[in-house]
Amino acid sequence: MNASRVSYTLESTLESVNKAEQTARDLAVRCGFPEEEADRISMAVREAAVNAVLHGNHYDQDKRMFAVFEATPDAISITIRDEGSGLIPDEVPDPLAPENLLKQSGRGIFLIRAFMDEVRFRKMDPGTEITLIKHMRGEDREIKEASK
Repeated sequence: MNASRVSYTLESTLESVNKAEQTARDLAVRCGFPEEEADRISMAVREAAVNAVLHGNHYDQDKRMFAVFEATPDAISITIRDEGSGLIPDEVPDPLAPENLLKQSGRGIFLIRAFMDEVRFRKMDPGTEITLIKHMRGEDREIKEASK
């Protein structure tokens, strides 16, 4: 597959979250990731998009979520950015810590980190940008090549 890139400027709505999730899943499948891996990638993107719309933009109609989807022969990369007040990732509570087991906060970022190979946060002015990267593994490439 040659490199490809698509970007969206989306409203702060759950419909936008759904669009980001579906775009990620479609891209992962098109790039040759197995169904189970495509599901993990799309779930990680959903969590990032929910964080942008809910926690970053607070469903503010005047704020946007930006999503960029890129594919190369070696990896896919999804960047989600909001226009909120910003996030300090190190301050997000560890959902596995005993005192946080019954709390909701931190679970989305935990899942994102568990499902993706690389996760990068960047403070913007305004907002937060998160980049999720999943590398194509050898066995995934072999399956893709065999299906051609």
